[in-house]
Amino acid sequence: MSTGSPDAGFAARVQATAGRLTPAERRVALYFAGHREEVLLASAVALARKAGTSDATVVRAAKALGYDGLDALRRDLADELRRDLSPAGRVARALQDVGDDPNAAFAATLDLHAEAIASLKRSVSPAQFRATVDHVLAAERVAIFGIGPSSAIAGYLAIQLGRFGLDPLVLADTGLLLADRLLRLRRGDLLLVMAYGRVYPELRAVFDRADELGLATVLMTDSLGPAIGGRAGLVLDIPRGRADTISLHTATLAFVEALLVGVAARRPDATLESLRDLNRLRAEVAGPDLAL
Repeated sequence: MSTGSPDAGFAARVQATAGRLTPAERRVALYFAGHREEVLLASAVALARKAGTSDATVVRAAKALGYDGLDALRRDLADELRRDLSPAGRVARALQDVGDDPNAAFAATLDLHAEAIASLKRSVSPAQFRATVDHVLAAERVAIFGIGPSSAIAGYLAIQLGRFGLDPLVLADTGLLLADRLLRLRRGDLLLVMAYGRVYPELRAVFDRADELGLATVLMTDSLGPAIGGRAGLVLDIPRGRADTISLHTATLAFVEALLVGVAARRPDATLESLRDLNRLRAEVAGPDLAL
């Protein structure tokens, strides 16, 4: 059962029915609209406590909004959240699927990892992978852009490339601090970009600077190819999982580690020599037991 257009969204439904609700029901409905993720997970008693009313009023509010009950309301919210790419919405959807069972969470997460790896095998061709390795080896330096969670992967890639004897630069700052990093870019660099979700100002600024310097660019993304892919020399489709659930970085990390192996395989002598130097330096600093 529903009121109004099913595509209007839950907030629009609340607004359309507000005049027919009692003050207590209206308060609950507004709480529902402002805390959609929590409604998927919390019991009627818990929701009532948060909204300052009774669990019976919570159920009445759901029915007053045009649903058969609280479960039907939750199903409608879940469908809406599937289309909502906010982190909270995706996490709430994942938690609804697994409930409070750790074993279910473990199995579901491993399934998502497996899906991501399988998708990566389909989305990045051997030719694209080889081209990425060639770009890294041809560059005087590899500049790696990634902000938010991607900054950790950018830092990891930079550490490993440095251990292999290459010269990496991490661009992980946001706002004005990014300008200082962009100033360090120079001709001959390869710009490797990890970007997901939306085209934010920092991403535009990075590509603008790359255009100014004539840099080779590789874009790793799951959704921004149509929006900004034309500015990159090579676009790699790196999936982050289904849009309706928690974002995982399995495929990104898998590609990064494959890239490291690919780079090492193309320059084995230089890589091993650099790692031997690292072992020697580690031994000088902390003793031979810490050799890699």
